[in-house]
Amino acid sequence: MQPVKILEHFPNLPLSKHKGKDLLRIDEFNGEELMELLHLAAHIKQLQKLGQPFQPLQGKTLGMIFDKASTRTRVSFEVGMYQLGGMGMFLSGKELQLGRGEPISDTAKVLSRYVDAIMIRTFSHSYVEELAEHASIPIINGLTDLYHPCQALADMLTIWEHKGKLKGIKLAYVGDGNNVANSLVLAAVLLGMDVRVATPVGYEMDAAIVQKATEYAKQSGGNMTVTYDPAEAVAGADAVYTDVWTSMGFEAENEVRLKAFANYQVNEQLVAQADPSYLFLHCLPAHRGEEVTAGVIDGARSFIFDQAENRLHAQKAILAALV
Repeated sequence: MQPVKILEHFPNLPLSKHKGKDLLRIDEFNGEELMELLHLAAHIKQLQKLGQPFQPLQGKTLGMIFDKASTRTRVSFEVGMYQLGGMGMFLSGKELQLGRGEPISDTAKVLSRYVDAIMIRTFSHSYVEELAEHASIPIINGLTDLYHPCQALADMLTIWEHKGKLKGIKLAYVGDGNNVANSLVLAAVLLGMDVRVATPVGYEMDAAIVQKATEYAKQSGGNMTVTYDPAEAVAGADAVYTDVWTSMGFEAENEVRLKAFANYQVNEQLVAQADPSYLFLHCLPAHRGEEVTAGVIDGARSFIFDQAENRLHAQKAILAALV
């Protein structure tokens, strides 16, 4: 793979255009703006690989509120802030006064006096919207039950790196129509990709988000297809993506979901219908033997660890642009 030569082609990347903006949903940025963030992420990644420091956030602090367990989100944001010259401060939702009933509006106003931005990983998306409404600093959605925008930007960076383009790329998503799917699809259609989503009956993506994605696809020259047939979604795909069948917060439904998703496993037979040079992607953690076989996720066409690494670079771009 040839490196993305961002240093040559984009020497004056924007660091102030989006300053002070929130990132609650990936479609708060249009396709052109997403490409700017991707160029910035690739630029930052190149600098790190070359051993060249890039520290625009010296003296800045990111408050990181966690109501959900995390590996990639916590480590990538904390390390990312350190590499950018600032620091990340872990704040457990249970240990804050929020856990004792303090209004989110008060917490937002207080933290706005202490830190330069807040990243929050929680359950309800409306909770994050309320935080953003009352904060005077950028709010970054590290995950809610409805959206996962930081993951989507890392996914786009991974596909772009390995395919050399995004527009026209055929992306298949097979599995639960969850928060990861919502953000992935919105990012992909904004960037002109051909998206096919296959879910079981009863586990479809949010209808309003599908409608929005369809409209974006028309504007970008992309395409949006929903189906109940995994083979239809994967046929000729350049990238095949899946996620766990039971997300955090839905553990009580696990047995029911295992039965509902039984025919939606990404296995060797299914990916044989994709383009031979397809990328397998998964946001992790993964359950081998459930949503994906070990042969696929640990195989030669799996790029899950490039994808996980790109959480760091994509989020550093987000932080540098917003903070």
